[in-house]
This record gives sequence, structure tokens and C-alpha cells, in this order.
Amino acid sequence: MSGQRRVGRWRSLFALTLLLSAPCAWPAKPVDPLRSPAWDAMVARHLDGGAVVFDERVIVRMPDSAEDALSVPVEVRVEGIDEVQEIRLIADLNPIPLILSYVPTRAAPAISFRFKVEQSTPVRAAARTPDGVWHVGGAWLSAAGGGCTAPSYGTGGGMWRDQLNQVSGALWPRDDGHSRLKLRVMHPMDTGLASGIPVFHIESLQVLDAKGRELARVLTYEPVSENPVLSLDLEGKGPVRIVGRDIQGNRIDAQVAP
Repeated sequence: MSGQRRVGRWRSLFALTLLLSAPCAWPAKPVDPLRSPAWDAMVARHLDGGAVVFDERVIVRMPDSAEDALSVPVEVRVEGIDEVQEIRLIADLNPIPLILSYVPTRAAPAISFRFKVEQSTPVRAAARTPDGVWHVGGAWLSAAGGGCTAPSYGTGGGMWRDQLNQVSGALWPRDDGHSRLKLRVMHPMDTGLASGIPVFHIESLQVLDAKGRELARVLTYEPVSENPVLSLDLEGKGPVRIVGRDIQGNRIDAQVAP
């Protein structure tokens, strides 16, 4: 190899090394404002490894500390972001981090409910837009723990057996043309982490209008509290139908009228 060719080769290698080592060569990952040691794993596992933007328009409201680890109230609301396709709720340090997935097909991108927590943890809401980006908001929750590994009250007493998957609810028309739906489904929502009690939870709930069109869809996982109570803001003012099932195939089917 001639000297001139060797010099050209080394110059090319040197330029490539500078390109790979330059600080701006690759897009920087956003720094987690909650400094969670598990956040990268949460993105890979529960956000499909997608692009993430921390966004103050994704609002998570809950107590600073959990008075009852079996029933922590949380409200999630997305404001000023168009076309939210899905909202996922995640507790980074829970033994089962994924809490709930909400698809607001014809509903406001907002939901409130209660969940179980095992220890202090960041709680996130991730809202996906059509470009595939997850807009993430969240807060730290302080908790003494034990919510995910404790048996439900219903399982201990056996009372849920006569009321399994029964739905009660109310629908209030609003001045803006929407309706506020609040519903409760009787179910033990066992996590499978309590000794001798297998996992048993509601898998999906779908809200339909009078013509059978989907207004909203909720996928619920083990950390959702026993006898889930959900509040949603739906388009329209008419009666709705609630259909769903639990992981054992038991059906849920009920009507809720204004």
C-alpha cells in the first residue's frame, strides 16, 4: 500500500472516530425528572421502546402519600394535546408496574380510579399520539407498602362470589355536550402475589353508545383496586352499554342510563 493511500485511510478512520464520539452525533435521551432507577426498563417493556417526551400537559393527581396501600386514588388528565390515542398508567417500582391502559375513542383523555401500591414509587401517565410519541407526566407516591401482596377483602370473605362482575353506575349529562360516567364493577382483582390466592382480575371493559359504537375502552391489570370504580368523560348524552370480561372468561354486560 502506498504512503499516500495509507494516509488517506487513517484520515478516514480518524474522521469516523470523531463523528461517533461527538456529543451531538446521536439524539440525547430525555432525563427522567423523577430519577427512577427503573425508568429505562419501563420504556422498553411497557411503552414499546417508543419515543418519550416528558410533558407537563399530562397531569397526574394523587395524594403525596398512600393512606391505604390497597386503594390509592388517582386522576389522570391530558390537556392541550390533540388526538390522544391511548393512555397507560405505570408504577415503576411496583412488582406489577402496568396498572391500566385507556383508549379514549370518543371520550376526553381523562380517567380516575384507584390502584394498589407495594412501596414508594413514581407513578406515570403516558399518552400516545398518532406520531408514536409517548407524552409522559407523573409524580412520586410515598407508601409504606403491602398493597399488591395483600389479599382482597372480597376474597377473604367470599362475598364477591354472589356479585361477581355486577355493574352499578350513573351517567350525568354536561353542558358541553359530554357525559360523566361513573361505574363500579364487583370483582376481587387479585394480583396473584398473596399466598395461596391465584391471579384473578378484570381484563377489559368497553363503553358503547346506543348504536353499539365504541366510546372508550379500558384494559385493567392486577394493580387496579378491588371492585374498580372508574370515572370517564364521554361524548354524547345518551345511555351507554358496558361490556367486558375477566381473565377467566366471565362476561360483563350492563346498561347505564342518564
